[in-house]
Amino acid sequence: MADSGGFSSAARALGLGQPAVSQHVRKLEAAVGRSLLMRDSHTVELTGDGEAMVGFARGILGRHQQALDYFSGPEPSGRVRLGVSEDLVSDWFSRIAQRFQRLHPRVDLDLTAGLSAPLHDRLTRGELDIALIKQPGGEPSGRLLWRDELVWVGTPETTIVPGDPVPLVVYPEPGITRARALAALEREQRSWRVSCTADRLNGLVMAVRAGLGVAVFARSVVPEGLVPIDGGLPALDQIEFVLSGRIPVRGTPASALVDMIADAGRPEAAGAR
Repeated sequence: MADSGGFSSAARALGLGQPAVSQHVRKLEAAVGRSLLMRDSHTVELTGDGEAMVGFARGILGRHQQALDYFSGPEPSGRVRLGVSEDLVSDWFSRIAQRFQRLHPRVDLDLTAGLSAPLHDRLTRGELDIALIKQPGGEPSGRLLWRDELVWVGTPETTIVPGDPVPLVVYPEPGITRARALAALEREQRSWRVSCTADRLNGLVMAVRAGLGVAVFARSVVPEGLVPIDGGLPALDQIEFVLSGRIPVRGTPASALVDMIADAGRPEAAGAR
């Protein structure tokens, strides 16, 4: 009505009969309890409330079109719930996230960092779509990204005193690297003590840098400032990094993220950075 100037013109523009247009206007006036049009035998004009309604209507139609444009655009949109092992929350993953956001700006990423076993449990409960985790070698779970050697890690000044209990800086149970460290020491009948427990990577690294003990990392994700050490410590088993979760449908945001992680390759060891 505001654009066409009358009921007849509006009816033609909408492909409706004039009585149908009049009925829609009356229903709208009844819904808001205001008169929207001033009618006489020759003209139809908007009232003040009618002008206000036109403004609201234009806004609603504009938002409607924005929604259609958003969901019909060529770029994927939606949300991906991703779990990432604490050890991989580093520059390596940051670069993947930045590239993903740049190529898929409409996709929201719900990121959960934590220990691999709890992340796998959340994935099983349907709370995550994908989990980038580590697992003991040889377990048939997920898409294998790379295998890695576990190493004892400390500062360049770290020394292990023969005969003394090995001071360990570990993740809480059920941390995989914690279990691997204890199993290796027990096989060699070496005494040990947990000198510090940290549930986040930055806390673990801080404790090792402070000289509280040694930790276990996959060689490719040894944090900056820490180095593999020997000190007569027992050999450790290998570990695998995998992508777990249901295979995403091709062309979806989850599929795009899976491909990007798989294509990123293995992180560089700290000594190579």
